[in-house]
Amino acid sequence: MSYKLHIGILLLLAVNTFAMSRYPESQKVRKPAVAGSFYPVSSKEIKSMLGPWMHPSGNVAPQALIVPHAGYVFSGEVAASAFNQIPRGHRYERIFLLGPSHRVGFNAASVDTLYSFAETPLGQVPIDIAIGNELIKRGEGAFTFRSDAHDREHCLEVQLPLMQMAFDEVPPIVPIVIGSQHLDVLQQIAEVLEPYFTPENLFVISSDFSHYPSYEDAKKSDLFLAETITSGGLEDFLKALTSIDKMDFRGEDTAACGACAIAVLLDIMDAQGRGYFEAEHVMYRNSGDSVYGDKDRVVGYNSIVFTRKEKPVKDTSDHLFNFSDQEKKAMIATARQAIYSALRLNYDGDARPVGILKEKGYGVFVTLQMNGRLRGCIGRFTSDDTLAETIREMAQSAAFHDPRFPSLSRNEAHQIDIEVSVLSPLKKIDSIDEFKLGRDGIYIIKGRHHGTFLPQVAEETGWNTEEFLGHCARDKAGIGWDGWKDADLYTYQTEVVNESEL
Repeated sequence: MSYKLHIGILLLLAVNTFAMSRYPESQKVRKPAVAGSFYPVSSKEIKSMLGPWMHPSGNVAPQALIVPHAGYVFSGEVAASAFNQIPRGHRYERIFLLGPSHRVGFNAASVDTLYSFAETPLGQVPIDIAIGNELIKRGEGAFTFRSDAHDREHCLEVQLPLMQMAFDEVPPIVPIVIGSQHLDVLQQIAEVLEPYFTPENLFVISSDFSHYPSYEDAKKSDLFLAETITSGGLEDFLKALTSIDKMDFRGEDTAACGACAIAVLLDIMDAQGRGYFEAEHVMYRNSGDSVYGDKDRVVGYNSIVFTRKEKPVKDTSDHLFNFSDQEKKAMIATARQAIYSALRLNYDGDARPVGILKEKGYGVFVTLQMNGRLRGCIGRFTSDDTLAETIREMAQSAAFHDPRFPSLSRNEAHQIDIEVSVLSPLKKIDSIDEFKLGRDGIYIIKGRHHGTFLPQVAEETGWNTEEFLGHCARDKAGIGWDGWKDADLYTYQTEVVNESEL
């Protein structure tokens, strides 16, 4: 070996040694853990599989995506449909990648501060360690780093090849694995992340939906939850999860495995004002739609895209009335006294009309439940009487004149829970796009036929919009499942006072 060559090698080694000691983190690369199982092991195979699904068509850069994280043969097309909404050539400063921990449980979020790059067969994606450390510092326990939460976790890794196909150059990512289901912890996580939820950054939420119900039950659960997410906030999402749980779909373990990450996203948007965001449900599939899946036990996949609006949309989900506690108690007392009086039972509650109960012109529905089941529901949309008088009349009608049930007995009167719904005026709509599931009740009129569902029926049943309208048209108006399509449609909203919540 020549002297010059020997010196050159020594200099090269010295430079490399300096670089490793000066920037040791630059050598730390997270190797792929699920290549060859969740997605192909070679770049050629990945491009061949994803290529037909990847066709960017978006005009407005999304603020957030909800995408599935199953094997590409099951959910790859659904995930691609969300990434396609990113305009070709658009550049974000960074991508916050959030998903649930499938391997370890811990009461925080783990943000990767160990690796500088995440590797896939398509190359390396940079990791923003500085932001990760910033989250840990600002989080005061809500954020930490656990290598066991990241090393074998698939929910974030499977998004990387999709991002590499969607971007000419993937911006730095902030990988966050959430190990907690506790609402207070999730809200802490959301509070820390909220300042980063800006148009310059993209949030990608990794979540599959229903796990292991039948094909048809999965569709019912998944579409209901997707519609709730696109139209509501965190509170609506949590109520929908409870409603799905009460439906008790056979074999269903969870309605959304990434519910924790979805909750964080919705809480952030609630904090900034949900009216600033528009949501689109892009695609739905479940594993039963794949040639590799069966229809007895499936997993559901939704893609949902959120874009930021320059001007906020008026939030029409606020309370219609600001009832005082005294008014709420008086409403329930008025209804119960009316029922007890008809049955000649003594009632010692205070049913004197106060505040709004003295006013006229309000529509009212009174709903009776016993042991969690409907026991009567009667109402009217308008009234010339005072609110107290209308509640009294509707309570007695629900107890004794609902044709679906026998008259309430004296023994049953002590077991019922009473719910009073005060209505807004009816509003005629020209398109179903003006209807918002969970917020609006529907009143369908076609000739002499008519029927209505209160807004809370959607929550109690888990129906999506089409099912809500179809059931109302067929079961209440008697005009057939599709009868609503050429009927007159009216919406209204309610403020609900529930006895069990007082």
